[in-house]
Amino acid sequence: MDQVAQIREKIDLVSLISEFIPLKKMGRNYKCPCPFHNEKSPSFVVSPERQIWHCFGCGKGGDVYTFLMEYERLEFPEALRMLAQRAGVTLVNQARSTGLTSQKERLYQCNTLAKEFYHYVLLKHKAGERAREYLHNRGITEAVIKTFMLGFSPSTGTALTQYLLSKKNYTQEEILAAGLAFQRGPRLNDFFRGRLMFPLIDHRDNVVGFSGRILNSDDSTSKYINTRETLIYHKGEHFYGLSVTKDAIRRQNQAIVVEGEFDVISCFENGISNVVAVKGTALTESHVNLLGRFAQKITFCFDGDKAGQDAIKKSLVVVEKKNITPTVIEIPGGKDPDEALKTEPGQFKKAVKEDKGVYDYLLEKTFAEHDMQSAEGKKLISDTLLPYLAVIKNEIIKEHYLRKLSSSLDTSYESIQKELERVTTKSESQSVVVEVPKIKRSKEEILEEYLFALIMQNDMPVHHAHLAVTIMSEVFSQERAYQKLLLQLSSYVDSQAFSPQQFAKSLPQELLASFDTSLLFPLPHFSDNEKVTAEVELKAKELKKIYIDKRLKALVVSIEQKKEAGDEASVNTLSEEYSTLLSHRELS
Repeated sequence: MDQVAQIREKIDLVSLISEFIPLKKMGRNYKCPCPFHNEKSPSFVVSPERQIWHCFGCGKGGDVYTFLMEYERLEFPEALRMLAQRAGVTLVNQARSTGLTSQKERLYQCNTLAKEFYHYVLLKHKAGERAREYLHNRGITEAVIKTFMLGFSPSTGTALTQYLLSKKNYTQEEILAAGLAFQRGPRLNDFFRGRLMFPLIDHRDNVVGFSGRILNSDDSTSKYINTRETLIYHKGEHFYGLSVTKDAIRRQNQAIVVEGEFDVISCFENGISNVVAVKGTALTESHVNLLGRFAQKITFCFDGDKAGQDAIKKSLVVVEKKNITPTVIEIPGGKDPDEALKTEPGQFKKAVKEDKGVYDYLLEKTFAEHDMQSAEGKKLISDTLLPYLAVIKNEIIKEHYLRKLSSSLDTSYESIQKELERVTTKSESQSVVVEVPKIKRSKEEILEEYLFALIMQNDMPVHHAHLAVTIMSEVFSQERAYQKLLLQLSSYVDSQAFSPQQFAKSLPQELLASFDTSLLFPLPHFSDNEKVTAEVELKAKELKKIYIDKRLKALVVSIEQKKEAGDEASVNTLSEEYSTLLSHRELS
């Protein structure tokens, strides 16, 4: 067994997928709404027996590798490396070469070398002396510098580029693709120069990019610059610090989200380890999906200004979609976490322990900003709050805050409900739902899929396959996958009890996807084998009629063509076939 297959055998698909999305046991399989397209009825099915998954809505499916590649947007070498680590398998060079090293892998490796280069300059090189002093003055210890792999980019402008080109044999194209340089004329120049470097490392420990901070706050240039969007770095998908803090987040079942890199580092130094920084302000759906795999509680610890509040409000829509509990840490004095921990660490730690529900926080803030006695003030308050209360999934929690709002505004609960309905209707009319176009298939193809699934998912698959083929024998062909599968199953010989796994091994590669789908196909419940047999007979006869009708139409066209050509012998032969098929149709 090669290592790719060995890893597949060691990974339990149900356990893997359950870490990303909640699965529900449905008979022999597991089911849930598909994570790859919008749908109301669950059509995503996982088979623990065959270790496969398939969505009957969008048509995607496969094994552990394809799921991870699709969900995490990975290429095969990345998925192989992750699953090998999970399975406890040490990859040898031969296994790694099963697919060419992807462009993504090369960029990860390039960024890793850049991280080590910057880190060395900061700790060991004379060029990093000023940055070392800067961090010392901010109270950052060497242990923390090493934990977060902080670095410094020399001011010379070409140091990193020359190192990667001459010492590590990277091409100009790869260095540009990683976002580490820009081109001016024929020469490459380092993108980051004279900056304290924060490597951006994802939860899989890949270095995806960097954030660089100036050392002089009075400098006219931007305080922070980040790696531009690349093949491996997308701002709306990554957090700063998650690679270091993910275990603490999982243990405490809570992720504290702050705004800046130094906020994360200061929290970490002060024993608050379950913290990450968002690159940007508001959380995206990708952010929430990622954090939702580590914790069921997201706690916002943003600046207390309008921008911070707006970021919390924008984030709520996607947080509620994932059914995650949102809370807020209100920092004393409106400071950021880094500043608060330097001046009043005790108060900040107390605020962390006393995080409050996000909707309580928003109500308090909004009430404080408007006149609660005037009609105009009440309107502004309801207009501000109702769009965010409307997205609360839990109806009990939603009613709690709606009643709190009506009581505080001294207005009836009914009027608040009417306003909520207006807001909800307006929101729904403005929302755009992207529907996955359904694959158009003929009734014939749908029946073939259903019939083979029916046969495969009962106790006597070979017997029922033989029965179906016998019924359709006069007109049965081998044009499509399910027809070929049915014929192979009807003639399958096994000395022991039938095993889907053993039967699958006898199939050519091109039939495996259809075979796997048949094991996941949702079927009605049949109380006994007699009812299954009756259903097989019924559907086989339906298919027989469809096959006959299709052949009869083709014969009519052929007969007319032969008549025009004056081929009387062929006309007679085709006419006899037509009469025979017509009699079979009437008898079936």
